[in-house]
Amino acid sequence: MNNNEADGDASNEGQKAEAMFTLKKWNTVAMWSWDVECDTCAICRVQVMDACLRCQGENKQDECVVIWGECNHSFHNCCMSLWVKQNNRCPLCQQEWSVHRIGI
Repeated sequence: MNNNEADGDASNEGQKAEAMFTLKKWNTVAMWSWDVECDTCAICRVQVMDACLRCQGENKQDECVVIWGECNHSFHNCCMSLWVKQNNRCPLCQQEWSVHRIGI
């Protein structure tokens, strides 16, 4: 092998080391979710982000808020209000119901 052949091999290796593509734009995607174990109201079976069936029928979608228990289960406040009158336990885990927070 002569000196010119060695130089040719070295230049080929240099070309192979160049990037095959250049990243010009980077798009990111983010997702979020409620910090709850279940995002469906176990009483009316509607997602807690939507109004419950009773509020949908009475056009009270804006008044239908979510209530979280100490057990971290969430329900529609109007559904849970009726439930608690009959049984003061969480419908999912049967712990004694105690309100952690109410809100959207």
